[in-house]
This record gives sequence, C-alpha cells and structure tokens, in this order.
Amino acid sequence: MSPHSKSLSNPPNPSANNGWRELYRAAILELELTQLPERILEAETALILRAKELFQNGGGNGQETQDLDDAMYALQALRSALRHNPSAVATDDKSSDATVP
Repeated sequence: MSPHSKSLSNPPNPSANNGWRELYRAAILELELTQLPERILEAETALILRAKELFQNGGGNGQETQDLDDAMYALQALRSALRHNPSAVATDDKSSDATVP
C-alpha cells in the first residue's frame, strides 16, 4: 500500500473500490449458464454499493460513475437475454445428461 493511499480521506482501501469491476467481469465472462444469475446478482449488488459510496462522497470520479452506468446497463441486458431465453439454461443442463446412455 502506498503512503499516498493512506492520506486519502475516502476510503482507506482503494482496491476495494474496484471490487465491482472484478465481479462485473466475472459475470460477463461466466460460461456456466447455471451460475450466471448468481454472478449477475453479485455484480449488480457491488455496483449499487459503489454508486452509493460515490454519491455519499459528493459524486466522486465522473469516469467511474460512467463506468458504473455502462456496467449496470450491460448486466441488465445480460439478465434480460437470460430471462427471454430460459431454455438456454435448461438446454445446458440437459445437454450434459444427453451424453449419458
């Protein structure tokens, strides 16, 4: 941890602020369709918490706010696609069973 990060008044652990980015990436890169809804929910929760932090701190970083908006939009689109094609999850589960005689 650099000495400069300790001098920042909000928050003391800057790497925790970017945790939403890791969860977002995990959601959009998830290949296991049965895990996708959980990944989306985790990412959305982290996005909302970070957006609240930024709002409470007076708006924070404009670029990060835009990134949060973009990520939330992408997650909502992913959730919508999953909702409109629920057979994809069922098909994925059945495809593994179909190979068993």
